[in-house]
Amino acid sequence: MGGVRSVTDRDFASEVLAAEGPVLVEFTAEWCPPCRQLAPVLAELAREQEGRLAVVALDVDANPETRAAYGVLSMPTLMVFKGGEPVRSMVGARAKSRLLRELDDLL
Repeated sequence: MGGVRSVTDRDFASEVLAAEGPVLVEFTAEWCPPCRQLAPVLAELAREQEGRLAVVALDVDANPETRAAYGVLSMPTLMVFKGGEPVRSMVGARAKSRLLRELDDLL
């Protein structure tokens, strides 16, 4: 996924919670078809919003601590973090235009 970095339980705090600007985290899994459907949308968003919004992906199967800490039950869950706190949560794949509308006030 070009532009979308992977994060883990180990580096979540430094990569997401300590980030200067907003970070969109995709809680994803390899077995999740909607996650695969969303991957190119997020890659495009990451490239277009570079410098304004960081986009990262966290594999929930390999990183259960972070998934549990934020109560993520469905994949994909998109969560925006700002100042170390989750400020928006969205569940399910969506078109880029819809995602941009949902993020507009945070960018």
